[in-house]
Amino acid sequence: MSFHALALALGAALALLHAPQTLAASPRPITLSQALASALAANPRLTATERDIGIAGGRSIQAAALPNPNLSLEVENAFGTNSYQGLDLAETTLQVSQLVELGGKREARIAAANAGVGAARWESEALRLQVLAETTAVFVAVLSAQRRLDVLQTQVGAIERLAPLLQNRVQAGASSPAEISRARVAADLAKVEMDRAKAALSTSRRELALLMGLSEAKFGPVKGNLAKVNAPPPLQRILKASQENPQLTRFTALKAQRSAELSGARAKAIPDVTLGVGYRHYNETVDSGMVFSLSVPLPLFDQNQGGIIEANESLRKAEAEEAVVRSALISQIGRAHDTLKASYDEIAILRSGTIPEARTAFQGIESGYSEGRYTLLELLDAQSALTETTLRELDALVSYHTALAALEGLTGRPVTFAKGKSK
Repeated sequence: MSFHALALALGAALALLHAPQTLAASPRPITLSQALASALAANPRLTATERDIGIAGGRSIQAAALPNPNLSLEVENAFGTNSYQGLDLAETTLQVSQLVELGGKREARIAAANAGVGAARWESEALRLQVLAETTAVFVAVLSAQRRLDVLQTQVGAIERLAPLLQNRVQAGASSPAEISRARVAADLAKVEMDRAKAALSTSRRELALLMGLSEAKFGPVKGNLAKVNAPPPLQRILKASQENPQLTRFTALKAQRSAELSGARAKAIPDVTLGVGYRHYNETVDSGMVFSLSVPLPLFDQNQGGIIEANESLRKAEAEEAVVRSALISQIGRAHDTLKASYDEIAILRSGTIPEARTAFQGIESGYSEGRYTLLELLDAQSALTETTLRELDALVSYHTALAALEGLTGRPVTFAKGKSK
């Protein structure tokens, strides 16, 4: 099964590898599907963005709350002088008042809060795709580092196997003793490259562990197949698919939120009404009566002009930011598609002629060296050429799959290829 089929099974659409296995405590090999599942479950950035959704949900609940009523107790004509001493002539009023919001303030507040929940969810989805793309790219880096180390180990082993044959040739006078030193230098240089590859592998494994929510790389080697590639689809098809990217779709919710906030700002210019009803008792006559009240603020000085301007500018800003993100998305997709196509073309050239020719040349020179038909320098050059072309293909494969992961992260869906054009 390919990388992409596995990632699609996870809903990630960012893939290249084998069927999933259960991740255990012992350092067993892992596949991309396991790495993606772990990243989705434990990546701290995703955990944080889930809290943002919860925060927006709390705001939505609070936005729907009605204003609390007020209860007041008022005593008049008490504890004064002369006849107003004590409570004999007191008037006691118990009243309940309620603020009534007018102009659609509550409705606008609820709409803005609900749209905020939608924006938070799309933001979380965009981050989820970003984490999946990053995890795939780092997984590819680990896989390629493992492969690079294997290639360099093969090169060192091949040079070291020359030692007995080279010693015999020197003793027989067929080769110069200087060739022994030359072979050792070649082996040492290859070992230096191996050390670099080991360091790169360690770094990539650590980065993968962090993306998976692990404090250290407690897993074994990563397993996958980088070799399979497909001809890239047309750029326009990918650009069309990118219209559903969460980075863009979240602006629908964000603009709805800003629009509702603008409606709420305009509604604040309309004064609210406070209605009251109460009961009043007259101690002097032992009579009682009902009390009704209505209060309305006069919007003479504050009509929320500044708030309306602020909300309107926030809406315009969201529209401008959408255009910026759309432009950046097109640019990023274009660059990734160019890299994907260039890498595919390079792989095709290397596989169709360069690598087979380098391998044939090395095998021929290696066979002829033991017969004395070639020098050590020619053998080492042929071996170096084969190693270089093999690593060149590996670099192209890394670029290809990294660009593919980036495209799938930018579009939010797997890249579809034409049938019959895989390599």
